[in-house]
Amino acid sequence: QVQLVESGGGLVQAGGSLRLSCAASGRTFSNYAAAWFRQAPGKEREFVAAMSRSGDSTYYKNSVKGRFTIARDNAKNTVYLEMNSLKPEDTAEYYCAASDRHSHESEYAADYDYWGQGTQVTVSS
Repeated sequence: QVQLVESGGGLVQAGGSLRLSCAASGRTFSNYAAAWFRQAPGKEREFVAAMSRSGDSTYYKNSVKGRFTIARDNAKNTVYLEMNSLKPEDTAEYYCAASDRHSHESEYAADYDYWGQGTQVTVSS
């Protein structure tokens, strides 16, 4: 089992930056593929970014490409989401997720078995 805890959310102005962290406990996080999803009130959960187990492959939602970066620090058992040039439409609860069933990145929530509690990101205009 792996437990995930997100942090780093907050209120930022449009055009600003924010770095989210997902700290893992239990099994070594390096054994898991990881991803970030987000969900705004009244909307469906959507994929944001994913990283392979090895960290050598990433995949992003089209609307965040060039603005967001997913990264991993295995020494700290932590995965990050660096968000730049934030827009009001990025406002959502952000969740990290992990899977030990596959090693490559995936955009599908069903591929992930472990989820954090979420951290709120609010972007004002």
